[in-house]
Amino acid sequence: MSLTVTENIFAQKLKAYYDLTKFRLSSTVVFSSAIGFTLAADKIEWARLIMFAIAAFATTAAANIINQIIEKDLDKLMSRTENRPLPSGRLSVKEAAMFGWIMAAIAMYILFYEFNYKAGLLALLSMVLYGFVYTPLKRVGPIAVAVGALPGAFPPMIGWVAAVNHFGLEPGILFAIQFFWQFPHFWAIAWVLDEDYNKAGFKLLPSSGGQNLNSAIQIMIYTLFLLPLCWAPFYLGMTGINSAVVAMVFGVLFLAQTFHLMRRVDRKAALQLMFGSFIYLPVVQIAYLLDKL
Repeated sequence: MSLTVTENIFAQKLKAYYDLTKFRLSSTVVFSSAIGFTLAADKIEWARLIMFAIAAFATTAAANIINQIIEKDLDKLMSRTENRPLPSGRLSVKEAAMFGWIMAAIAMYILFYEFNYKAGLLALLSMVLYGFVYTPLKRVGPIAVAVGALPGAFPPMIGWVAAVNHFGLEPGILFAIQFFWQFPHFWAIAWVLDEDYNKAGFKLLPSSGGQNLNSAIQIMIYTLFLLPLCWAPFYLGMTGINSAVVAMVFGVLFLAQTFHLMRRVDRKAALQLMFGSFIYLPVVQIAYLLDKL
């Protein structure tokens, strides 16, 4: 076997491991975790922040790998996921499991020994909830979204606890904001991908009727919670008034998109809401961070 062929095989395998981590999704989780870490810290210590970011990425990658191992046969049924490393055969379950264990070990070592056991336990709980509870519940019903919103909202809380080694109202508020954001975010994605999800038996939309007005109304109701919550960091002294105003404005715009979905009840409006959810959270988190700095 020539060196060029060997290099090509190695590159393909490396790309498969990269895809297995769901790098872009994991990076957004790292960003959210780093926001919590930075908001809690008195000053930015870049070495510790980078170390924490590595742990956050490894935690998320491990959870994603558990999810993909469990759903490998279901992923073959959906066009969105059929080319993932496991259903496409680019990696074996054994290779994926070994890589998952390595990621989990890196995350737990860093969090428990370089930071504190509270952050480590939260990260472990997040990994277990996402991989072993949320994943199988996706075929049961919309309760999966509520369960999945828990590990989805843990990152900024884990970041805060890792930085200061204690809980409190502040990390609780960061958790609550991201928790309620999960519902319009998840359900907009579920609406857009409903046809593909049905192939695998995933039942994620809040209404038994699926893409209907009832689902749109429930999406709107959960989005409403973000409006009062966005002021809580200001009242707790975590940030200033400027970020609260920014969060309120973007919260109102986000809510307006849910009313648009209620009026249109179609895939295009759900797609717009989905992109709106991608914009809302990082804008609000960046506003909080800049206001503190």
